[in-house]
Amino acid sequence: MTSSAEHTPERPDGAAAPDASAAPARRGRVRARRAAVMAVPATLAAASLAVLTAQGALGVQFAISGMPFTVTATELNGTGFAQFGGLDEMAEGSPNAGDTGGQVLVVTSVIKNATLSKLCQSVDLGGTNLVIRAGEGAQKVSASDLTTDSTELTGDAAFNNIEIGNDASTLNKAGPKGRGPKGVFSQQSDTVHIANLRQTNYATTAGVFKLPGLKLGFSGSGC
Repeated sequence: MTSSAEHTPERPDGAAAPDASAAPARRGRVRARRAAVMAVPATLAAASLAVLTAQGALGVQFAISGMPFTVTATELNGTGFAQFGGLDEMAEGSPNAGDTGGQVLVVTSVIKNATLSKLCQSVDLGGTNLVIRAGEGAQKVSASDLTTDSTELTGDAAFNNIEIGNDASTLNKAGPKGRGPKGVFSQQSDTVHIANLRQTNYATTAGVFKLPGLKLGFSGSGC
């Protein structure tokens, strides 16, 4: 007697049904990470005062390098704030992918208009750091539609008229770029203030980004 496992089941139209066991293992990892996106903002709600900036979509709209960079500022002030979970994707075959499948789970936030004092950004290149500084004088760094995809955020934060638990697709305080995927937990507020900001980021975008007193160079230490 031949077992049923030796026969390929057929669909009503006579074509062979797809073999579920042939699905790539990576597909399962992707589903697991996308499920994790739904859970991330629940954690943010418990730590909702340790947040900052990023973009209104499921991550940024370009392939990230996969190299994290540090951003610090003594003070950030913003109007129109939104935040939700997201996934960033590296270029296919990126040497930085490791065992992540080329995906990074991030905190995606948006600030419609922001100013930052004493901004520092650095990336470790292996033995040296590329460092950017700006806004160290009387003029502050300013940005519109400032977005950052982050894995770590620290600082002393305060919000005005905060809403926690929104569906990310319904957010309206940070403009069109401040909306996320439907069904994802999110939060938003009229204003945000963060002192002693420190972030680990994988991407930043902005409509306009003004960096007074810009200094770029290499250093043995980062921000």
